[in-house]
Amino acid sequence: MSGRLAAKRRKRRTRERGVALILVLGAITILTVFLTELQEGTSADVAAAVAERDALKAEYVARSGVNLSRLLIATEPTIRRAIAPLFMMLKRKPPQIPVWSFSDMVLGPFNDEAGAEAFSGLAGVDTSTGKNLGLGGGSFVVTIVDEDSKLDLNVAARGEALTQMRFALQLLGLIGPPQYNELFESRDGDGQFSDRAAICGALVDWADYDENLFGCDPTATNASASGGEDNYYQTIGLDYLRKNAAFDSLDEVRLVRGVSDDFWATFVDPDPGDPKSRLLTVWGQGRINVNNANAQTLWAIVCGFATDETPLCVDPVQAQSFVMGVQLAQSLLQGAPLFTSEKDFVNVMKGKGPLGEILVTLNVQPVTFKSEAELRKAITTESKMFSIYVDGVVPGRGRETRVRIHTVVDFRSAVELGEAGFSPLFGGMPQPLPGQQPANNEAPTEATPEAIAAALASNPAGNVVYWRIE
Repeated sequence: MSGRLAAKRRKRRTRERGVALILVLGAITILTVFLTELQEGTSADVAAAVAERDALKAEYVARSGVNLSRLLIATEPTIRRAIAPLFMMLKRKPPQIPVWSFSDMVLGPFNDEAGAEAFSGLAGVDTSTGKNLGLGGGSFVVTIVDEDSKLDLNVAARGEALTQMRFALQLLGLIGPPQYNELFESRDGDGQFSDRAAICGALVDWADYDENLFGCDPTATNASASGGEDNYYQTIGLDYLRKNAAFDSLDEVRLVRGVSDDFWATFVDPDPGDPKSRLLTVWGQGRINVNNANAQTLWAIVCGFATDETPLCVDPVQAQSFVMGVQLAQSLLQGAPLFTSEKDFVNVMKGKGPLGEILVTLNVQPVTFKSEAELRKAITTESKMFSIYVDGVVPGRGRETRVRIHTVVDFRSAVELGEAGFSPLFGGMPQPLPGQQPANNEAPTEATPEAIAAALASNPAGNVVYWRIE
């Protein structure tokens, strides 16, 4: 009996011997899955934290590039004043120096090691002995765009008939060539047909504040008296009306009638990777800088104010010769100004002066303008509005983090750097430090709201009118 019980116990222990192994293997499996999920979650959290850190670092690297760019532009009047005696000897007014065209080289010491080396090779200066230079683990890529070198859509918001017609002439000069006929003969993005005059009028009507339909007809005596604005946008099923106010950004232009993707790629932003290639803007001062405008924009300006029979505007061969001649001159001068004044530009287009004679040799016939005075009102040789595009770059393991900042800065009311210590709040005298008495114990000028606004507007680094982080 006892032997039989012992045999049963041995058999039961044999059957239960594998249970412990199964329990151990199950526990190990559960712990492995738990630890794997914990590791993956922790790694994801660490990666997200590193990405956020690098993004924040890249943003402030870009902010540094923006501030340095503003300072660079602010130095231009000082540089111009330094070279003024040379131009006075030539009995010429010193032109604006496009220092912003060399931002990548000038700002090199404040960037990464590659930028510092490039600057050292250019200037022959050892930047390694400088203090507080470089960014440490990051770099920036700066592109400064002269917004006054482009057609300004917001001039229509001024509500002046002559200004609107001046813009219409320039725009029609840009979109008028016959090679663009197919673009205006097909349906636009809304499935409608919009010819040149319709798109031109729609751009003006979007920005102006009245309810009058702009006819965009240079031959009309009063183009703004073409009837009331219709409900075109609602008629085709869109949920908005004309804004009747200035454009806030360039992207807003896409909402306007007839601005299809083809129109945008042809006349607004031909190369999204190169903001300097833009032909239109909403941030200009209203007058186009003929020294910085590209050849196509210059051609549009000329043909907008030239007589109808001008060969340059009707002969594709002459138009091509003009564009090639301007591009060649701009490349040879490497950013140096072509024209010293608005009158100089008009004379060159009339075939006068060395540059005018060069255009004649290129088979570009002298231009006859409808009104030289109106043309001079539409152009300038000094820029005040600038777009600053800065990419902040932070390298990582097998990747890099980029943050782009686009800011538009207005320098129209900026004082020179040498005058930055003089405040309108203190009657033009240097500001005393806290606790100090003004010079000669004179009481400071009363800090009225107007004086405060004037002081704020006189920032040597300009005033930011647009800011976007991408």
